[in-house]
Formats: sequence, structure tokens, C-alpha cells
Amino acid sequence: MKRAKRAAPGPLPVLGLLLLGALPGLWTVLLRREAAALPEPRPPAGQSPGRWDWGRSPAARGESGGGGQKTFRTLLAVPAAATEREERDGEERLAVTDSQPPADTASPVERGIFWSRELEEQVPPGFAAEEAAAWLSAARAARVASLERGGCGRSSNRLARLSDGSRACVRYGINPEQIQGEALSYHLAGVLGMQERLPPMALALVEARGRQWEPVREELRGSHWAEGAVVSLTRWVDNLTAVVAPAPWGAEAGAGRRLQPLSAGELVGLPPSQLVELVQWSDLILFDYLTANFDRLVSNLFSLQWDPRVMRRATSNLLRAPDGGLVFMDNEAGLVHGYRLLAMWDPYNEPLLRSVCVFREGTARRVAELHRRRSAAAELRRRYRAREPLWARLGFLSERQAELLQARVDFVHRHIAHCRAQ
Repeated sequence: MKRAKRAAPGPLPVLGLLLLGALPGLWTVLLRREAAALPEPRPPAGQSPGRWDWGRSPAARGESGGGGQKTFRTLLAVPAAATEREERDGEERLAVTDSQPPADTASPVERGIFWSRELEEQVPPGFAAEEAAAWLSAARAARVASLERGGCGRSSNRLARLSDGSRACVRYGINPEQIQGEALSYHLAGVLGMQERLPPMALALVEARGRQWEPVREELRGSHWAEGAVVSLTRWVDNLTAVVAPAPWGAEAGAGRRLQPLSAGELVGLPPSQLVELVQWSDLILFDYLTANFDRLVSNLFSLQWDPRVMRRATSNLLRAPDGGLVFMDNEAGLVHGYRLLAMWDPYNEPLLRSVCVFREGTARRVAELHRRRSAAAELRRRYRAREPLWARLGFLSERQAELLQARVDFVHRHIAHCRAQ
């Protein structure tokens, strides 16, 4: 038996050689199977990255850091045709087919720069004009039944319970221009057709012995409010929740990159609720640019220099109603106060405006009319004087402030025209 075992190695070298020759073929089969299981490669350079590059820096995408900023329009426009991948001469390209999107998929953008009518119809109505007018009339006639601390911002403010059962935030400005800015911002929103996003606001004169304030005379003494001061009464709204900036602004700014809106590829899959919120954000950013309001998203952007996580937190002075409608709160930094600090805050307000290139058509139409007639300050003055009985107590914009308002309207109009031309 030992001699037979020694004779066995004779054919082994031959068998080894056969197995060695078969290895390349087996390896090729395995590689092909593995390649078939891998996902498709990334789109070629120059194409919209969609979900491929979201969250990566321009350098990581092979782009120059000094490249032009992507606009809201180009990144939110939804392609009307499907894409299919072709290979020609070894170079991968994207070809557009003639196939139409499914019947139940509607583009959120019309004519390149306007939110679709279907999408705008889904935006919560906010504070209807008739409802706001009724509350303002009742609040001016009501007596202040009680004043409470907390819930309305600064320690100098109070939550008032009115004799008709409603509640209001009473804001006492550190200086009169804050209350003036609150009132003028509210009525400018009316000129722009977006006043439904702001809670109804009226001015009131503090008179301890007057009919309106007599029930809270003792509370007034503890408030340290000056007799004869003008305060604002803003309707209290229950069940409001905090709002974090959506991805177009929050994600990019929070990562230390230039402001980048959502990509076209990502927009297709967004639920209607997120699209509806973006419609409201486009109005908010335009409004804050016109008023030079630095006490909202701009203040969050400013805080990034020492708090890199601030964009993941609530946006200042912006709340959400239970129906999903955004509420533009506490606008006292707008116009008067904001115009004094343009040099400090416009480096943040301007990039925000430029990141928006899709607008509500009604908003764009009103901006175009104010630009054509050069009537921004005149329209605001007319509305303010007609709807606010105490307007003369605080006065109106100075000549220089009126010029700044018109200049900012003109800037927004040129920006919209630039978006249209792209």
C-alpha cells in the first residue's frame, strides 16, 4: 500500500495545470456578476447632480469654488421629459425623450419662475382680510382686562387679555422706531399681497387713566411703560410651533457652504406639504429683503460664525400654524431699524434673495407695478394712513428711507427679470 501511494503523484501536476488554466475564466465570470449587481454610475460632469451630489462641497464635486451660485429657479425647475442613458463612443450622455410625465405628476413651477397655480391653491389661507379687519376693530374698541408677563418676547412686553375674551401681545419698544417698523412692515405686507401671513396688528396709546387701560392701571405701574407711549397690539395665536429652515437654506448654510436650494432631482419626490412650505419661504425671503429685517433667518446665518449648528434650530420670529401655514412674527426690525444697519446685514440678506428664483406670480406682479410706477413709499403711506388711526403718532418713513424702499423694490424687480432671462 505504501508503494501505491508513492505512485499517485504522477497525475497531480497535470491536474494542477488544468485548474490553473481555468482560473482566468472563472474570475471573469465573477467580475461580470459583481458588476451587474452594482448601482449605475454617477451622471457625467455637467449634468444636474440630483441626488448624486447632494450635501457634498463644490470641491468634492470637481467644481470651482468661485463658480456661480445656483438659483432657486434652475434647481427647482422640474424636467418635463424623462431621461434615458445612452453610450456613444465610450462617453456616457443623458438624452431627453419625448415621453411625458405621468398624468398625476404636475410640475410645481410654471413658465420657469412662478409657482404653479395648483400648488399655490394648497397654501393655507392664513389670516383672511375680513377676519383680520374684524379682529382689529374689536381690539381697538376693547378694554384691556389683564396684563401678564411671558409669551410675547422681550421682558418689557405683555400678554393682554381683552374684554371681548381675545388675547393680544402688547409690544413696548425699546425705542419708538421698533413699533414704527412693526406697523409699517405689517402694512407693506398688505401692499405686496402677503399680509395674510402676518397676524393682525394695531397701534394703541398707553393712557393709565384712559378707558382702554383703566382696568390694568396697577399693572401699568409695574411695567415701567411711559405714559403716552405707542405700543402695538398683535393678535395672539394658539398652537404655533417652531420652524427650522428647510434644506435649500438650512442644510447648505449649516454645512458652511454657499446657499444652495434643492436640486431638481430631489424636488420631484418632495411631498406637497414641503412644496407648500417652500412657496411661503419664497415670499418670506423677498419680504425680509425689502424690509431689511435682520431678526429672522439672517440672524441665524450671522450666528453661524460661532454656532455651526444654529441652522438646525428654530428660525427666529417664524412659527407654523396647525394647518401648515407660516406666521411671520415680530417684524419690528424691518424698514426703520433695519435701514439704519444695511451695511452690517445686507451681506446676509442679499445672498438669501439671490437664492430664490421661483416666486408667487402675484408677488412678482406687485413688485413690477411698484417698480414701474416708482410708488413703493406712496402706496405704503396711503395704506398706512387709511388703515391705522394712530399713524401720525409715529410718523412715516423719512425721505431717505422712502428712497431706500424704492431702491430695494427695484433691486428685487431686476432680480426677478434676471431669473426670467436664464
